[in-house]
Amino acid sequence: MLVTIEDVLYPIVVEMNNYLSSYILIFLLIGVGLWYSIKTRFVQIRYLGAGMKKVFGNLSLKGESQETGMSSFQALATAIAAQVGTGNVIGASGAILAGGPGAIFWMWVIAFLGMATIYAEATLAQKTRVIDKNGNIYGGPVYYINAAFKGGVGKFLSGFFAVAIILALGFMGCMVQSNSIGSTIQTAFGIPSWVAGVVLVVICAFIFLGGVQRLAAVCEKIVPIMAAVFLLGGFVVLVCRIQYIPATFGMIFRYAFQPQAIIGGAFGVALKSAISQGAKRGLFSNEAGMGSTPHAHAQANVSHPHEQGIVAIAGVFIDTFVVLTLNALVIISTMYTEDGPLAECGAAAASAVINKTNLAQNAFGTVFGESFGAIFVAVCLFFFAFSTILGWNMFGKINVIYLFGEKNAKISSRIYTVIALAFIFLGTLMSNDLVWELTDAFNYLMVIPNAMALFALTGMVKASLGEVEKKNKVKQNSAGESEDGKTA
Repeated sequence: MLVTIEDVLYPIVVEMNNYLSSYILIFLLIGVGLWYSIKTRFVQIRYLGAGMKKVFGNLSLKGESQETGMSSFQALATAIAAQVGTGNVIGASGAILAGGPGAIFWMWVIAFLGMATIYAEATLAQKTRVIDKNGNIYGGPVYYINAAFKGGVGKFLSGFFAVAIILALGFMGCMVQSNSIGSTIQTAFGIPSWVAGVVLVVICAFIFLGGVQRLAAVCEKIVPIMAAVFLLGGFVVLVCRIQYIPATFGMIFRYAFQPQAIIGGAFGVALKSAISQGAKRGLFSNEAGMGSTPHAHAQANVSHPHEQGIVAIAGVFIDTFVVLTLNALVIISTMYTEDGPLAECGAAAASAVINKTNLAQNAFGTVFGESFGAIFVAVCLFFFAFSTILGWNMFGKINVIYLFGEKNAKISSRIYTVIALAFIFLGTLMSNDLVWELTDAFNYLMVIPNAMALFALTGMVKASLGEVEKKNKVKQNSAGESEDGKTA
């Protein structure tokens, strides 16, 4: 009976996902990002430098203890923990295999627009967050959805979002991440995946039960270290393949607009595939517009929402333009260049001999050796996926508390934690295509109410940005007048 149900549901969910990702998702992501880029006069360009300065100016593996919430850097680390996951390695690999090297260009486009989107998300999360009598902070899309739509409409949309994110990230999403951990550990070290599952559950339980502060303390240590190790490994590969870097960038730009040569099929079909893969995997990589990372940014203790908004911009930049791009360059420069095994190889032929998981392992293996390449990617994937589980668990928990009320927060969060740990363990034991497709489906569905609220609350975001810019203008004028007085 179960097999029959899966056989019936699977093609339906796949078809729904194809429609959502190819049409609704693309238009929503591009639409919201372009809308906020224009409305904020490209805040992602004007304030990227300030955001990066704030991030690296506060970089620390041991932040100041927070009585409630998180420091700005801890909130960013938690957000990046969710962003920098298997999507950066396996997601980018899948996009290249299915959409060709040109898919990376469209991931860049989505990320650039997403930087404006995530500024709005972080700002709104700060503006609409609530603090209970015990000092616990709750914030995220459900709160600004209710601010955007009053009455029954707001309750329905926020409830819909809450259920979708709990299923997509808190349960099935963490299952996907743990499956990646189990399979890569078994491949690289020969350790049974269930053993990795037991260890993972024990570690996660310890962190989950420690609350927001313990999670923040772990994320602020793991995220900088794991990013540095992966980037260092990637740079070593690129140095060894430096003669192929011009050709690599050439393929990214050429196949972005002429993808049929590597994907096959008619021009229109190939271009649609490249754009679709870029948009779909771009969303899972930077999560801008999805409504996940605002939960982390809402926890930040900052003097003005704008401060966390520009930090969020830096987060998307680091995720896509640094980490994901480096992985993509490693893959293309080693696998698709003239001496690579997939040179002049169509997408169908490539998928027949290699998959999205071992593509990255093979790419790093061309320089590090097959064995060490597999181990390096496995270790990086472990920390990427592990940190993502931590972030996603927190996001799901906030929405569980929203659904069942703050009065029932203790019992509801404990039940949620037990169920989440069960899904994490099950993920290391089995791989079910229907579960993976359902995860994608709920991820896509999250975007719809979140995007609707973002459009509706444009005025709130503009007003918040306007406050900062007015204040900065007054400071500049005062400084100018003071300088004139000195000169005189």
